[in-house]
Amino acid sequence: MRFTKVTLQGFRNLPLVDVTLAGRRTFLCGANAQGKTNFLEALGYVTALRSFRGAESRALLGLGQPQAGLAFTVEHETFGESRLTITLTPQDRVVEWEHGKVARLADFIGKFPTVVFSSQDIQFLRGSPSLRRRWLDLTLAAMDAAYLTALQRYTRAVAERNMLLKQGGRDVGALEAFEHELAAHALTLVARRTAGVVELGEFFHAAHARLVPEGERAGLVYAPDSVVASAGEFTAVLVKCRPRDTLLKSTERGPHRDDLELVLNGRPARQFASEGQQRCLVIALRLAQAAYFRAKGGVTPVLLCDDVLGELDPGRREKFWASLEGEPQVIATGTSRPANDGGWQILSVVNGSIAS
Repeated sequence: MRFTKVTLQGFRNLPLVDVTLAGRRTFLCGANAQGKTNFLEALGYVTALRSFRGAESRALLGLGQPQAGLAFTVEHETFGESRLTITLTPQDRVVEWEHGKVARLADFIGKFPTVVFSSQDIQFLRGSPSLRRRWLDLTLAAMDAAYLTALQRYTRAVAERNMLLKQGGRDVGALEAFEHELAAHALTLVARRTAGVVELGEFFHAAHARLVPEGERAGLVYAPDSVVASAGEFTAVLVKCRPRDTLLKSTERGPHRDDLELVLNGRPARQFASEGQQRCLVIALRLAQAAYFRAKGGVTPVLLCDDVLGELDPGRREKFWASLEGEPQVIATGTSRPANDGGWQILSVVNGSIAS
């Protein structure tokens, strides 16, 4: 897949952007807070119709703007040349492409895959489990409609059970109904996460091996909150936890508490890996995500590199470029031009304006 033309209006601090992307490598150069990351955020929005920063729609609108418009022309392995348009308002989004208006997220998510490499990715190791769960959910849901459906229904059931708990948990019949629904979807999520982490782990190990010296071995370990063999067993766990959950007014057990651990040479990377090793691990995780998308969907994702290449020493940068498979389009940002800019289309970003 490759973006060939991007038009943005009223998106973040980008009042009007209309650029043609030439070749496979584009570099957006400019000082901080000029709009480079906002441009990548707009491109990344097409994968799951959500911001990779986790921002709500209203935060994506320019100051004082009633809406934002995003239009993309994309060369695609399956759909050929496609044009996508997205209109964002504080309350809604409208997505249209050759197949018509998108009515359901499941009909669109993952069709136009992008993978974002960010300097903030280091928080995968250092941050809370919710960051790693979110990454895993987005990765699996983009390629598995059944996973997305189970995740949406499980999340709604948790919200409904929590509402009942906040009311004191007096309606036992309603609690039981939502607990049975939770249990069914929980079993699906755990099974698909288990299989998905095995596949991602293989891609992760291979990507990491291409970035580091011999002797370092990386892996992914899925850590489910509850290990149960059936929906009935998970229902029993929820029933047992009701008194405590009622006091806390929230559901404390289940897949929404799962974790994903990165390990290096058999030990937790967050505790034993050096700064340089940690950065290689999170880059390998993103490369694994790209390989997973390509294997599952048959489409080479666009790589959006937000100010990360400059953080790598020359040796690691060289290994990064050598590790890329399938000749992906790379759109990168930085405050200074690449050391070797012969193969790059260079775009200058100044105060929300982007030009060659």
